[in-house]
Amino acid sequence: MLEQITPLILTYNEAPNIARTLERLIWAREIVVVDSFSEDETLALIHHTAQARIFQRKFDCHANQWNFGLTEAGISSEWVLALDADYVLTEEFIDELRTLSPSDDISGYQARFVYCVNGRPLRGSAYPSATVLYRREVARYRQDGHTQQIEIDGRVATLRASILHDDRKGIDHWLRSQSRYMRLEADKMSNTDWHLLGWSDRLRKLRVVAPVAILFYCLFVKGAILDGRAGLYYTFQRVVAELILSLYLIERSIRSEKKGIANGELRIANTEKAAKIQSK
Repeated sequence: MLEQITPLILTYNEAPNIARTLERLIWAREIVVVDSFSEDETLALIHHTAQARIFQRKFDCHANQWNFGLTEAGISSEWVLALDADYVLTEEFIDELRTLSPSDDISGYQARFVYCVNGRPLRGSAYPSATVLYRREVARYRQDGHTQQIEIDGRVATLRASILHDDRKGIDHWLRSQSRYMRLEADKMSNTDWHLLGWSDRLRKLRVVAPVAILFYCLFVKGAILDGRAGLYYTFQRVVAELILSLYLIERSIRSEKKGIANGELRIANTEKAAKIQSK
């Protein structure tokens, strides 16, 4: 099965992560990397892996980057393993890939993740499962807020083994990314009818509830309180991310209210002006 799989990776300034990810892909005959014109040592590190083919495309959104990799990179294998640059495969995961024998009705597989803080695995996290392995010809991506969603024709099964999510970039990079991501999430929520939002986005749109809920969820439901400083670090990250989103949503509400008042005042002024003209 490994010979039928091509790993596909998106990169942009992933020097702290990419080498560890590539080390676990030595089994691949070919690795496709779609890079958004990295400015650090990412490309130099990728060049150390002989199987890697690099394509560069200016970033506009995640869905377009993934679709570019699927359609323009000349992937010839039947199966694609879609990886972020901070995903590290475990030996158990590679062994499961090796022994997979998918039936004809299975078009993809989703995997669970073990979240790591500077290499230390946490007992649990809010990081969702994702479809990472799929038949190339039946998959496409669409943008959903700050990230992408994959659409697959056919049944998606679940793998037993997990993937490590181990981002070693610093907190300053994380804060910049979250500001950008949460602005896009706020745009999506503000422009989507309430009944079309999932339950989690409805909770987040309430602004005050989500930061408190994620604090309780990470610490006690997922057990981060038992992971010491690493668990607290992760929990505070998630709380800050939800607070940033709440601030963007509140900002949009204030601007919308102010705009509504201004429009109302303008209508009143126009009505009074028209009345004066008619009285003359």
